[in-house]
Amino acid sequence: MKEISELNLPEDLGYTEDHEWIRVEGHEAAVGLTDYAQDQLGDIVFVELPRPGDVLGKGEEFGTVESVKAVAELYMPVGGEVLAVNTTLEDSPGLVNTNPHTDGWIIRIKQSDPDQLDILMNRKTYLKMLEGVA
Repeated sequence: MKEISELNLPEDLGYTEDHEWIRVEGHEAAVGLTDYAQDQLGDIVFVELPRPGDVLGKGEEFGTVESVKAVAELYMPVGGEVLAVNTTLEDSPGLVNTNPHTDGWIIRIKQSDPDQLDILMNRKTYLKMLEGVA
């Protein structure tokens, strides 16, 4: 497993306590699993995806990732409508391991309340949380 100092945690993301990230891109946002979470889970072998059009509230489960070690639930960092899912993960779930913040994105959403972004952690705060967890 990686040391905290080795984690790839981009500055332009918001982070949750459940280890999801969100990147706002105009009126949409991409959501995925953090480098820390994928590292803890190990080799990801399956990703359960929601359906485009699903409307979910902040904190609601939107899918799962299965690794050789465990199954982990995925939670919405903010409320919104699922616009797209990364269907590439159906055949290549390992992208969550190799590129968690780029090719390994899981869903794209239209946020229902952009003010919910204000309660997400920035990189510095997320790292502090991880130092208490690890």
